[in-house]
Amino acid sequence: MQTPLSILQKYWNHDEFRSLQSEIIDSVVSGQDTFALMPTGGGKSICFQIPGMMKDGICLVISPLVALMKDQVANLQKRNIKAIALTGGIKSDEMIDLLDNCQYGNYKFLYVSPERLQSDWILERIKNLPINLIAIDEAHCVSQWGHDFRPAYLKISKLKEHFKKVPFLALTATATPKVKEDIITELGLQNTQFFQKSFSRPNIAYMVFEVEDKLFRIKQILNKNPEPSIIYVRNRKSCIDISQQLQSMGFKATYYHGGLTTKEKDKNMQLWMQEEAQVIVATNAFGMGIDKANVKTVIHIQLPENIENYYQESGRAGRNGEKAFSVILTNPSDVFQAESQFTNNLPDKSFLNIIYVKLCNYFQIAYGEGIDEHFTFNLNHFCTKYNFPTVKTYNALQFLDRQGIISLSQEFSEKISMQFLISSKEVIRYISLNSNDEEIILAILRTYPGIYEMQTPFNIQLIAKKSGHKEEEVHAVLQKLKEKECIEYHSKNNDATLIFNEIREDEKTINRVSKYLEKQNQLKKEQLQAILFYVNEKTTCKNKLILDYFGEKIETNCGICSYCISKKIKKTDAKSLSKEILTLLKTEDLNSREIQNRTKNSSDDVIFALQELLEKEYLVIHSNNKYSIKQ
Repeated sequence: MQTPLSILQKYWNHDEFRSLQSEIIDSVVSGQDTFALMPTGGGKSICFQIPGMMKDGICLVISPLVALMKDQVANLQKRNIKAIALTGGIKSDEMIDLLDNCQYGNYKFLYVSPERLQSDWILERIKNLPINLIAIDEAHCVSQWGHDFRPAYLKISKLKEHFKKVPFLALTATATPKVKEDIITELGLQNTQFFQKSFSRPNIAYMVFEVEDKLFRIKQILNKNPEPSIIYVRNRKSCIDISQQLQSMGFKATYYHGGLTTKEKDKNMQLWMQEEAQVIVATNAFGMGIDKANVKTVIHIQLPENIENYYQESGRAGRNGEKAFSVILTNPSDVFQAESQFTNNLPDKSFLNIIYVKLCNYFQIAYGEGIDEHFTFNLNHFCTKYNFPTVKTYNALQFLDRQGIISLSQEFSEKISMQFLISSKEVIRYISLNSNDEEIILAILRTYPGIYEMQTPFNIQLIAKKSGHKEEEVHAVLQKLKEKECIEYHSKNNDATLIFNEIREDEKTINRVSKYLEKQNQLKKEQLQAILFYVNEKTTCKNKLILDYFGEKIETNCGICSYCISKKIKKTDAKSLSKEILTLLKTEDLNSREIQNRTKNSSDDVIFALQELLEKEYLVIHSNNKYSIKQ
């Protein structure tokens, strides 16, 4: 048997393991049920990939993240390691072939979504495979108090009954003490070996700044730290807006969100990875599998959804071990906005039921039908048609996705259909007059012989390949033909693919899962309060607050967070600055930036002095963010 280190060297070209990897691998290889809690970037996948390679048979990996599964399978295949993923959208015939390959083709890894295990015939096929290890990634999904609870995870324990001698490896990057207990119980882990890497990232300075002009502060941060940066925002529009604003300020910036085409995502990602762009502005769609060592700053300009997400996103900074910054920029209106928006956008049972019924009607799914039906889906069009609020609807669809009722893949697609309006003779005449378009038009006619008679679905990539032209050139020819009224051409953008995983049963379907809805809504409220507490708490080290949330207690302050830095300011300096501020405000009202410019002090020092003056009730702040002396 090969040693773990020799496999690591041979396939991954690394000469040593990271912290805890070797211990976890030894535990799994010895046949022990194992629980590994390793923060983002800790190298969790190696902990099951190497034992899977060492043992005869195939390693079963259960993961809810389709994109991550595809990414890991692709990476294993690059290393000449045989791996397969059973994701949503695969037809039954293809699924049978893939499972046959697993059984007879000497494959080493089989990745499945937890929803796939709900299918009895797939479960039976898996039971007949020579499974050597069962790895459960994102194991917090098994807990109703986990931030991404999926009921399908509760079925995993059934595998324990069949594979009694096969070790289970539960992996997660974020879990509170309550969630840890749930994982062990719900998965049925026995005599569990527990490994936990500290959540502490001593090189990351956690900063929370209350600012009036966020863009101005971003400019200061990026000028001071010209290394690669990530700015997280909450929606797609902000992605584009902030990116454009940064470009107008002279920064090389790009953006990333779920509504981009795969090509656009790859292009923008590469601009940033190759440091042709200093900063990438992104939604939380960005980050999976991202491992860029020299990220200096991660900035949140809107409040994160929860501490778990914030910690994971922050953890993308400073992976080279050098000092890095995780910054939240906030102002009083953010808190109010977050609370009001959040409360309004939580779907209740009746709203969930309406959404499900309308969704079935939208795609003309009859009662008792619909299983494995695939559709392209445009959220905005759906919401407009039924006059639904977009964010609340999206939250409801996400809940249905997590329950396994639907699969919502947020992949951009362009649906094109086309028909010739002129006769074949006229088309030949057109070609003779436009010889540059000949190869593209002939490729269309050969590929779609019925294109004269009806609107025909059209694949741009295929025609580009067959004609030996670029996709942009095909687009240009189609546009020209349309302008000359030679063709009828329709293009419809969709930002998602939707699959129905169950037959339509309306209330029966929703009643089954609504018991989880209340708990999840309660959890989200608690998570919001936790992030608000983190942002607003001004008497505790920020690093301590994060570690405490995950059940890790420390005595010493980090010395580099916004709280610790504020405590280092000399009181004498603060006193003299306070006097200077009061003198300035005797003549006119000023905002913090104006005070900073007049006093020539750092923004941190000014904010600290202003906060103290507010607490002592020497000052008041007005709705226009200007300060004045309290009368």
